[in-house]
Amino acid sequence: MGIYLVSVDAEEWFGEGEGEGEHEEEGRGRVATALNEELGRRGLPAYDSVPAARPVRAPFVRGAGLDFEEKLVPPMDGFMRLCEAHLTREEVETLCGWTVLVPLSLEEDVWLDGVESSFAESTMVAGAPQVLALAERLAAAVELPPETPEMCDNLDLTTWFLDGQAKTLAATRPGPWAEDLDMAFYVAVYLRAAQHSIRRGCPIVYS
Repeated sequence: MGIYLVSVDAEEWFGEGEGEGEHEEEGRGRVATALNEELGRRGLPAYDSVPAARPVRAPFVRGAGLDFEEKLVPPMDGFMRLCEAHLTREEVETLCGWTVLVPLSLEEDVWLDGVESSFAESTMVAGAPQVLALAERLAAAVELPPETPEMCDNLDLTTWFLDGQAKTLAATRPGPWAEDLDMAFYVAVYLRAAQHSIRRGCPIVYS
C-alpha cells in the first residue's frame, strides 16, 4: 500500500487493459483523450507515441531504465521548504502539483477539469521538460551527488535513500543534500521521473 510514481505504457495509457486494474486504465484513457483534445485547441500535435510495455517474458534487468517506480514514503516538509526557497509559487505548482507528467513541452500546465485522477477531482498535466528544468535547479542547489541512482527501475531511489546507502555516502560526502535525506529523496524522485519520461517518451502517474 502507499503512493507510488510509476511509468505508464501504451496499453494502460489508452485504456485498453482488461481484468484487474481495468477501471484505472479506463480512467487513464479518459485522460489521454481529454489531453489530446486540449492539445488540439492549443494548436499542438496529439500525444500518441507512447511506448509499449516490456514483454512479460522479457527478463528484468536492473539499471536498464525501462520502467519507473518509486514509493513516496518520507515526509515532504523539507522538500516543500526547499521549493519555496528557490522557486516561485507557479513553479512549485508545476513541479509538485501535477497528477500526470508527459514528455511534451507545455509552456502552460494543462488542467483537465471534470477528469478525475486517483487522488484528485481534476487532473493536472505537466510537461516533463519544464519539470526537469525546475528539478535540475533544486538538484544543483542541494548538490545532489552523482552516485544517486539514475536509470531507475524498481524502487531504486526508494531503496538507496531508505535502506542506508545514502546515509553511508552522506557521512563522507557532506553538503546540503546530506543534511536532509528526505528532502534529497524528493529532489531525486522528481528529477529522475522527468528524465525517464523524456528518455522513454512515456507518461508518469501517481498510483
